[in-house]
Amino acid sequence: MAFLDDFQTMSSFGATAAGGVHREAATADDGRTRRFLADWFDRHGFTTTVDVVGNMYGTVEFVSGAPYVLVGSHLDSQPTAGKYDGAYGVLAAAYAAHEVAECVERGSVTPQFNLAVVNWFNEEGSRFSPSLMGSGVFIGKFDADDILKVTDRRGVSVRDALSDIGFHGGSTPPDSVSYAEIHIEQGPILEQEGTTIGIVTANWAARKYSITVHGEQSHTGATHMALRHDALVGASRIVLAARELTTRFPEQALLASVGEFDIEPNSPIVVPSKVTMAIDIRSSDPDVLEQAHAMLLAAIAAVDADGEVQVSIDTSALRPSTSYQVEGVELAEAAAQDLGLSCRRMLTMAGHDSVNLKDIVPTVMLFVPSVDGISHSEKELTHDTDLLDGVKMLAETVARMVRGEIGVGRSSELAGMEGAR
Repeated sequence: MAFLDDFQTMSSFGATAAGGVHREAATADDGRTRRFLADWFDRHGFTTTVDVVGNMYGTVEFVSGAPYVLVGSHLDSQPTAGKYDGAYGVLAAAYAAHEVAECVERGSVTPQFNLAVVNWFNEEGSRFSPSLMGSGVFIGKFDADDILKVTDRRGVSVRDALSDIGFHGGSTPPDSVSYAEIHIEQGPILEQEGTTIGIVTANWAARKYSITVHGEQSHTGATHMALRHDALVGASRIVLAARELTTRFPEQALLASVGEFDIEPNSPIVVPSKVTMAIDIRSSDPDVLEQAHAMLLAAIAAVDADGEVQVSIDTSALRPSTSYQVEGVELAEAAAQDLGLSCRRMLTMAGHDSVNLKDIVPTVMLFVPSVDGISHSEKELTHDTDLLDGVKMLAETVARMVRGEIGVGRSSELAGMEGAR
């Protein structure tokens, strides 16, 4: 099938030997994938535009002056990651949108809104922080000028990186009336239950921290233990404290990780002077998350109070648990039923661009199964049949959205927000 052939081609950009991809935001391989998508848009009658922070849109106009149903995901990946995370959702959106456009042309769908496929910039947040960057600018959560100044570890700014790959645009984003996204589950539930489609009702709450442990550089072979101020020892205590938090609550109630860890000067015969780390804690229960937050702060304060090192919390951000609009959930359930696809309601543990979009417009978030629940790994896998069922489900969902089955009766608060483009 054409979709699977195109997905295989797209997965070749940044491909790893183990079958995954390494395609961080605004790298050369990300640029090659974006050019593939732009060429796809051109061949299928979509108009490609790029906004100031690198979000790509493939638009098709049905009703002059009407707002757009947006559908998409992201093409960037984590380092040595799977090829399905994000990228599947972008290509599925393109195919679904093309099918809907053909239905409009044949007269089987009468549109009330226009349609735009979107590739959001830097969803992953691995090269540039924070994550969900492009969609965050779109909804007005982040300032575009501030985001363009963000640098990676080598000091390259977002502005320069986008310019280097030819995707620092200046187009005005399309006015949005609703949004849909499909994604691999990144968990085991759908596969274990033998269910084809997940319909997301809310996101897990999350807190993310950037922490620096300050010590004092000295010689490992000449500095007495009592005189050391070892930043790595202090940092290690915090890592273990974060992991230990998860044992203080019922099983699966809390997730906690340190995913990024940098040591300075990182020499074998130097006591580390500084360690920076990123801590991530998540729960479906906001009360559990807040209890864990207080416990983590207490653990950090205890390390700082011992006197060997000093600890600073450089940034701390909360992503609250909020619901997807019920009309979108019900629309997706009706679509799955009409297509004969099994479905279930579920939460998303991971963050997605749809978490941002649902703050400004009615949003539908769909999942397809992940084999063994593995993601952010080269072992990530979703079977072809599930990929194709997902495209079919997304096309039916988007057709209903283009017809105006959600998005018409937006509240005056949502409709009046400038960020709801």
